[in-house]
Amino acid sequence: MSALTFDKSELGNLEYSLQRELLATDRIGGYMSTTIVCCNTRRYHGLIVAPIDESDKTYLLLSSLDETIVQHDQSFNLALHRFKGTYEPRGHKYITDFAYTPTPTITYRVGGVILRKEMLWIHKRTQLMIRYTLVDAHSETKLRLRPFLAFREKHALTHANLQADGHSYPAVNGVKCRLYDSFPWLYLQTSKPGTEFVPAPDWYYNFEYQQDLARGYEGYEDLMTTGYFEIDLEKGESVIFSASLDEMGSTKTIEEMFAASIARRTHKIDFISCMEHAARQFLIRRPGDRTEVIAGYPWHDVSGRQTFIALPGITIRQNHKEDCIDALDTQIRAMRDGMFTGTFSAAVAADTPLWFFWTLQQLGKELGDKEIWKRYGAVMKELLESYRRGIAGRVILDDNGLIRAVCDERPLTWMDSTINGSAVTPRNGYQVEVNALWYNAVCYTLDLARACGDKAFVAEWQELPARTAASFNVLFRLSEGYLADYVGYEGPNKDIRPNMIIACGLPYKMIDEVTQIDVIRTVRQHLLTPKGLRTLSPHHPLYRGSQEGTPAERDFAGKNGSVWPWLLPFYARACFDINGDKFLPAAEELLEGFEEEYQTYGIGSIAELFDADPPFAPRGAISQAWSVAAVLDIHAMIRERKPADKAGRKAAKKAVKSAEKAAEAAAKTVKRAARTAKKNAGK
Repeated sequence: MSALTFDKSELGNLEYSLQRELLATDRIGGYMSTTIVCCNTRRYHGLIVAPIDESDKTYLLLSSLDETIVQHDQSFNLALHRFKGTYEPRGHKYITDFAYTPTPTITYRVGGVILRKEMLWIHKRTQLMIRYTLVDAHSETKLRLRPFLAFREKHALTHANLQADGHSYPAVNGVKCRLYDSFPWLYLQTSKPGTEFVPAPDWYYNFEYQQDLARGYEGYEDLMTTGYFEIDLEKGESVIFSASLDEMGSTKTIEEMFAASIARRTHKIDFISCMEHAARQFLIRRPGDRTEVIAGYPWHDVSGRQTFIALPGITIRQNHKEDCIDALDTQIRAMRDGMFTGTFSAAVAADTPLWFFWTLQQLGKELGDKEIWKRYGAVMKELLESYRRGIAGRVILDDNGLIRAVCDERPLTWMDSTINGSAVTPRNGYQVEVNALWYNAVCYTLDLARACGDKAFVAEWQELPARTAASFNVLFRLSEGYLADYVGYEGPNKDIRPNMIIACGLPYKMIDEVTQIDVIRTVRQHLLTPKGLRTLSPHHPLYRGSQEGTPAERDFAGKNGSVWPWLLPFYARACFDINGDKFLPAAEELLEGFEEEYQTYGIGSIAELFDADPPFAPRGAISQAWSVAAVLDIHAMIRERKPADKAGRKAAKKAVKSAEKAAEAAAKTVKRAARTAKKNAGK
């Protein structure tokens, strides 16, 4: 696996540096994101973007922080902004190095001055810390820090107004700011006692966000600055800037927190270590004992479907099954009338509750069937019964054993994009993946019920799978050698789309090996790319190879060509099921297709989707949960099948069993000693 590196000679090249974005999260819903040269190119970029109340909405408070070096009354601004097509200042020309691990670090050189900047987003607190170290200097040097404030919801933009409070108020070795009364205070402090803050409130106009403009959105914003810090630095000296919703009690506390936090950081040095780190960033702990999965950064929130699909990859594959359980339990607590609420409901997403069963199947490999049934059996039966009753008149179990999902207002599958109120990919009827998931869910629940002695459930449901499978094979199998994407009133839809691979990649399948091979062959010929599966065959007249342009154009391409990584594990599982270990080299090649991606676009992560035509440019969110999960899923499949890894796992299991036996023996010895001591004491 390749190491995470950056070309130092290209850091001053904006075509290189502005295409690389960094992300750090606090694991409670907030994040920091910008480009590696700290020039914001999206409205979602900022140094403090966080929830501030119980609404779960996320707000951008601190947009950026300008650093200026002052020597001999000359100022050298290290910042980089774009105003109406012009870059000013152009501090990127002073950058000599960038490192991602253990925390994003930029090195600047201005003449004889070398300044190192380490950005640290504190876990489980809404707090950013930046440590500046004057590595070298030959004259008296000052560091000036000017914060730019937004105080707005992350999807919005702010503009100069008379309501904003441009004043700063005293805080411990710094100031506190709050542009509007509805927001909490933002504390801006430093670790150097006696640091001067110079009040100078002003609006700066027309910050330009190129990525928003390119995506067809408004891309200009005004930001407020309330003043700046001015700090004298000597060679070798460090100072820490802190921005937080909580006031730090002393300068010593700031230094101690920075030291403790950076010491706990893992080193993200290669592809898999970066994927494992990225996976942890999606899992957030909310107030009220809620554990949720952010679908993607920087603009997505929680999605039910993506939560269930991503959970195994971002938790179980890293031996964090407790996190998976907590996230599942959070959704179960919100169930009403036998159905998940909100976006988890089959009333708005016919497949989402069925992915819950798939997640349980992965968790069951760790917990065992009896524990899964004990914890989740009642929920599984409740969900299946909801489908059998019918949901909101939209999702219906027909007499033929198939699920029919119909809604004219909004699509009910993952292909849910609309343009002007019309579905981009209308799929009313029997959808191939919904029914594959339905069959998988019923079969899995029946097998657990049999193993755990629930005879009543088995008697009530046992005849359904055969009926479902028979109907599925009659309606979906095409003479062309693959599966229909859906079957509507007009008959089977023969568009070559990736949804049929899910029917081949689930644990319980309704189709025989010959059909599976035909589907795999079709997917390989029409849809497979190094970044995932296309959403439509390039031979189709509706196919779009690039996901660019207006929001409508991008939405159309997104489901009519664009490549999605999350589908790739189902292709890999299907191939492993047919070819066994012979597929290992091809699976490793699938992983290699992403090794360059984690060093571009979203550093250390995988994008939401990619263009369908070469060079398969990354698009959408810079870090997507089910994309990262897909990579870790395939990595786990490979690891499970490699002889060396198999031997290592066997040895590890043997060592664990030996340790457990030794612990049991020791416990027995302690008990015997206690009994003996008790008897002797009685005598």
